[in-house]
Amino acid sequence: MINYAIVGAGWISQVAFLPGVAQSGNSRVAAIVTGDSAKAKRLADFHSIGTVVGYDGYDALLASPAVDAVYIALPNHMHADYAIRAARAGKHIMVEKPLAVSEDEALAMIDAARRANVFLMTAYRLHNEPGTVAVLEHIRANAIGRPLFFQSVFSFQTAMGNHRLKASAWGGPLQDVGVYCINAARHIFAEEPIEAMAMSSRPDDDPRFGDIDASVAATLRFPSGGLAQFVVSFGASAVDNYRVVGTSGDLELDPGFKFEAATRLRLRRDGKIVETQFPQIDHFGAQVAYFSDCIRSGTPPEADGDEGLADMRALIAIERAASTGTPQAISTQPRSRHPTPDMVRLTPITDRRLVL
Repeated sequence: MINYAIVGAGWISQVAFLPGVAQSGNSRVAAIVTGDSAKAKRLADFHSIGTVVGYDGYDALLASPAVDAVYIALPNHMHADYAIRAARAGKHIMVEKPLAVSEDEALAMIDAARRANVFLMTAYRLHNEPGTVAVLEHIRANAIGRPLFFQSVFSFQTAMGNHRLKASAWGGPLQDVGVYCINAARHIFAEEPIEAMAMSSRPDDDPRFGDIDASVAATLRFPSGGLAQFVVSFGASAVDNYRVVGTSGDLELDPGFKFEAATRLRLRRDGKIVETQFPQIDHFGAQVAYFSDCIRSGTPPEADGDEGLADMRALIAIERAASTGTPQAISTQPRSRHPTPDMVRLTPITDRRLVL
């Protein structure tokens, strides 16, 4: 078993990561690091976790052999500090998206992991989900010809008080859910974007959006001529899907990104429609199972720190394009690795969770 410490016991840890680890088959949570000891003790009792420490006890916990890896689910601006400290202590690191809040921070995280000879994984759970990987396999098999454009909408209503509404934490729909659209498009085209254009919207009469944009619409251009367009929002009805149109067909994945439901793929070509319903899996359990397999085998994870950095560069370019009204260049080295079927983990779902 690979032993994890959860750093940050907020909503995503409670509703997804803690239940998922129990489904992984090769991992367990050995400790919770949080500023709310009362909440953490209730979670620890429910999930049979032996250790709870405050943030001031983080470094002492990292010095313990009881922890092999950390899962960092803190506000974005805290990712780099806690990841670098874990790397220096010789612990493997899984970090929620986006990887950091600046390119310099991301590079420092990557460098720290390399120096310590530990794995840094960006938490792209969809890389271990069967429908997402099937999309890429269809494209590789020329099922829709050459992909020409990608379109996506990812939106929902975010509650007042959520830390993702704070500019100081680099919050906003672009950073929180736009990263999914960017990541999907990059692997669909199997290229890195070279230019970004964007517009944003911030209503004057909604107190949730005093700090951040409510909605962002972006276009990415790829070297082959492919175009990716998406709209993300924290103030709209819940929509979550994407479509890829190629020279001889198109496909849709719906839902495209959320973890609470099974994915359904619809392929259209030559006047025929083929639908595939994929099994519902526990995304977080699958992600943890994959990362733990990587740790045990000494195989670097596909969704490494450089993968997170590539999406960050696109995020930053889109943000600048929206604020300046001018296109922004993006420069990222091509990647040799993309999600493949051997990374899929059919981890069973569970209803056993405690959300406080």
